[in-house]
Amino acid sequence: MDRKICTAKTVLTRIRVRPIILTSHTIRIIRIALVSTRKKSPLILRTNQARASHPLVDIGTVVPRRSNRNRLWPMVMAMVGCVFISPGHAITPTSDTTALLEQTESLRTSDHPEFLRLLGTLHQQASSMSNHERWQLRYLDAWQDSFQGNYADADPALQDVIKHSADPSLVAKASAVLMDDMRNSRRYEPAFELANQLVISLPKTQDKLARYMVLSYLSQLLRSAGQYDLAANYARDMVQTLPAGETLCAPLTQLLTVLYAGHKLTASNTEIQRGIDVCRAANQPVFVGVIELVQGDLYLDEDQPAKTIALLKQVGPDIQASGYHMGMLKARVELARAYLRLGDDESARKAALAVLAISHADDVNESLPDAYRVLYLIEKKHGHAATALEYFEQYAQQNTSYLNDINATNLAYAVAQQHMLAEKLETEQLSRQNNILRLQQALAAKTIETGRLYITLLLIVLASVVFWLFRTKRSQLHFQQQARLDGLTGIFNHQHFISEAQRALRMIARKQGAACLIFIDLDYFKQINDTHGHAIGDTVLKHTVTICKQPLRASDLFGRLGGEEFGILLLECSPTQGAAIADRIRTTIEATPVDIDGRLIRFSASIGLASTLTSGYELQRLCHDADAALYRAKHIGRNRVITYAEHGDLSKASHVGNAVP
Repeated sequence: MDRKICTAKTVLTRIRVRPIILTSHTIRIIRIALVSTRKKSPLILRTNQARASHPLVDIGTVVPRRSNRNRLWPMVMAMVGCVFISPGHAITPTSDTTALLEQTESLRTSDHPEFLRLLGTLHQQASSMSNHERWQLRYLDAWQDSFQGNYADADPALQDVIKHSADPSLVAKASAVLMDDMRNSRRYEPAFELANQLVISLPKTQDKLARYMVLSYLSQLLRSAGQYDLAANYARDMVQTLPAGETLCAPLTQLLTVLYAGHKLTASNTEIQRGIDVCRAANQPVFVGVIELVQGDLYLDEDQPAKTIALLKQVGPDIQASGYHMGMLKARVELARAYLRLGDDESARKAALAVLAISHADDVNESLPDAYRVLYLIEKKHGHAATALEYFEQYAQQNTSYLNDINATNLAYAVAQQHMLAEKLETEQLSRQNNILRLQQALAAKTIETGRLYITLLLIVLASVVFWLFRTKRSQLHFQQQARLDGLTGIFNHQHFISEAQRALRMIARKQGAACLIFIDLDYFKQINDTHGHAIGDTVLKHTVTICKQPLRASDLFGRLGGEEFGILLLECSPTQGAAIADRIRTTIEATPVDIDGRLIRFSASIGLASTLTSGYELQRLCHDADAALYRAKHIGRNRVITYAEHGDLSKASHVGNAVP
C-alpha cells in the first residue's frame, strides 16, 4: 500500500533487449511496466478521477482539530520504505545472472518499469539459475507483489524465503518486508512478534542493505505504537548503516518526523533546514515536501498560520508536481487549518473541499478527519446547522476509525512486550536452574556440615523460583483476560468474539450443522447518552448484556462489537429457533426499563439475523448478511427482528414493536 506511492525516476542508460519468449508471467509484468511508465499508479489514477469530477483547488488554497503530530507519519513511512537503493546511477547491463539479479534489485524504486522488464528477463533464465539465485528471484517477485499491495501473494512467498532460502541477508530483507506488510494490513500483533525476532537477530545481520531495511521498518513500526524514543534511535542507526550510494535524505526525514511526533522539534530547529538541503542535493523532492510539511505544522503549533500559508504557497507546486497523494492531502489540510485560524473561511472551505475531492468517500486516511472538522466549524459558525451536523458525523466516523487503528497498534505492542517479558523470565529461570545444578555438584565435594548449609540456600532459591513462576503465570492470565473481555460489560470484546466465532463455524461446518449470527443494536442510544449522561448509558449497556445472556446456552458466543452493538453466535440453531430467541431478547429489552433513582429509562433494540443455511459458514459473509438485516430493521422503523433469507431477501420476524426514542 505505502510502497505503491513511490515515484519512479528514469535511469539514463539504455539496455539492449534480447528476444524472449512471452510467457503468461512475462506478459503480466510487461503490462504492469507499461502502466507504471505512464505513471498511472492507483493513487494517481484516483487523483485524476477526482480531478475529473471535482476540479482541484489551487495548492495555495488548503487544520488539525489539534496539532496532530501522528498524522504526517504515514507519508514518511511510505517514502522511507521505498528508498533503499540510491537512484539516478546508470547501471551497465550484464549477462551474469547474479549480477543481473543485483542490478534488478537496485532498480526497484529508482526505475520501476526497468525493474519489471529485467524481472521478466530473469524469468526467462530461471531454468539455468542456481538454487540460491532462484531464491533471490522469488524474493524479488514477492517484493513486487508487496509493492502493488498484493499481500495475499506476497506474504506466503516471503515466508517461504524466510524458512527455506538459508541466506541470512535474504531472510532479513524478506522478514523486514513481511513485517511492513503486516503493519500495512493492520496485523499488528504478528508484526510486533516478528519485530522482536528481527531485533534479536539484528547484531548478526552483516549485509548493509538488509540491516538498513530492518532498521527503517522497525523505526516505522515502533513509531506507529507511540514508542518515539526507540523509533528515533533506529532512525539514527540508519544513518550509521547507509548502503553504498545511499544518502542521508531518507534517515534524516524519518528522524525529523519522529522528533516532531514526540514533541521534540520546533520550527526554528536547524536540523529542518539541513534535512531540506540534503534531500534537495539528493534530488528527492518528495522528501523535501515531507520535511516542509512538518515545518508548516510546527508553524501552526506555534500559532504562526501566516508563515504556514507562505511556506505552502512556495512549496505547493513542487508537492503537486511530485504526484505524491498523501503530500497533496496534507498540504491542503495545513492550508485549511491556517486559513481558518486567520478567519478566512472561504479559503479554508476551498482547501478542505479540495481534500475531499481527491479522496474516495470510503477512505480512512490521516487528512480526512481534519478536513471534515474544518468544514464543520465553518458551517457551524455561519449557522448552517444541517450541513454542520453532516460534516460532524463524517468527522466523527473518520476520527473513530483512526483512533481504533491506533488502539489496535498499542494493544499489539503491549501483547508483544508481554510475550517478550515471559520469554525473558523463562530464560532467567532456566539460567537459575543451571546455576542450581552446578551448585549441587559443588556440594558433593564439601563436608556434610557445609553441605547442609548449601542445601538450605538451595531450598530458598527454589522457593524464589516457584514464587516468581506463580506471579508470572498469574500476570499472564490477567493480561490474557484483559485482551479477551470487554472492560465495561465483561463479555467477549470484538477481536476475541470474531476469533472464537471463526473457530466455532469451522467446527459446525465439519458437522454440517446449523448456526445463526445475531447483530443487536440499541435504538436511539445516543439520545440516552446525551440526555442522561454516559454513566447512565453504561448502565443501559450492562442491563442489555444481562438480558441477552438469559436465553443463551453455555456453547453460544456473546460479544460486544463496539459502542451499543452486540453480536451473538447461536450454535446448533435453526433460523426459526434463532428468530425466536432474537425476538425474545427484543421483547425483554422493550419490556424491561432501567430504574435509575426512581426514573425509568425505556429503550428498544433492532436485531438482524443471518443463518449458515442461507449464508454459508464464512464468518465474513454471515456478518455482512446479519448487518444488512440489521440495517433493514433500522431503516423500516427499529425495534424489530429481521432475518436474512436466501437470494438476499430480507424477511421480518412475526413480532415487532415501536422504537423507544
